[in-house]
Amino acid sequence: MNKIKKITILGGAGFIGHNLALYLKKNGYKIQVIDNLKVNNLKSEKYVDKISGGINQSVLKSRLNLFKKYNIKLIESDLKKKKFISLVTNFKPNYIIHLAAVSHSNISNKDPEYTFENSLITLTNALSVCREIRAHLIYFSSSMVYGHFKGKIVTEDTYCNPIGIYGALKLAGEIIVKSYSQIFNFPYTIIRPSALYGERCISRRVGQIFIENALKNKEITVNGDGLERLDFTYISDLILGVVKVIKSKKAQNQTFNITYGSGRTIKDLLNILKKNFPNVVVKFKEREKFMPIRGGLSIKKAKNILNYFPKYSIERGYPKYINWYKNFFKNNFL
Repeated sequence: MNKIKKITILGGAGFIGHNLALYLKKNGYKIQVIDNLKVNNLKSEKYVDKISGGINQSVLKSRLNLFKKYNIKLIESDLKKKKFISLVTNFKPNYIIHLAAVSHSNISNKDPEYTFENSLITLTNALSVCREIRAHLIYFSSSMVYGHFKGKIVTEDTYCNPIGIYGALKLAGEIIVKSYSQIFNFPYTIIRPSALYGERCISRRVGQIFIENALKNKEITVNGDGLERLDFTYISDLILGVVKVIKSKKAQNQTFNITYGSGRTIKDLLNILKKNFPNVVVKFKEREKFMPIRGGLSIKKAKNILNYFPKYSIERGYPKYINWYKNFFKNNFL
């Protein structure tokens, strides 16, 4: 890295954001982290899960402790309001990574106004900054934009037909980003992740729920028959993909699936869990109708353009996550 790149992470205290900030800081990047801590975080007025028995709060505090350990300053600012813009323009980043959004489809469907305010309004404010300083925007979309997968795997060129509020807002965000880029002439990259899991996640994704219930000797409920496939992606692989985007000029004005690149069943994940918790009880119920039927995402484009090669299949990544959670639970709750 000939010249130190300056990167602003909006929503940088979230699951993806804090892991990304830690990696970039450790690897010599100059970073600015901005978050209001009010969306699925310590100061949330709602939607911070209350059935975790204190686990969520402990996990969130551990994120901030890591920030202190690695001397990462967190700037608290409401990204729905334009006051934060001067903070970014004074910093003059090369890249702005937009993660200030609601990251849960169920919440989006239950409260679309809340999701709109904390996803699209924050995005338009981020775009205002990019318009002013010509920073490269990295926008996090979702595999949910595809809706029901028509085959076993989708590419970035697959027609998007989202189901429900969450996927629709993510796709709307993509269109808005491209439009701003066309009119105001700054670069962007769109990233579509899928079924993320990993250390310090509190977003109630399936991998997290399975481990938490197993640790508490609670029954696990699965929506559907367990044969549905998801492209489970370990957080370290996603971070690798983001760094590849930052390092490559070829990533400008492109959309990438950044996943492991293979659809695996819920039962595959459960089988790995059962090796650590052999007595866990699993119950299956009718799947939710607004959840699209998904599968694997093609990462051929990311491999060819970015030289992105993920390292963590669920056989490697999920046991790593389980071991982290077991140690965290032991040190904080036993």
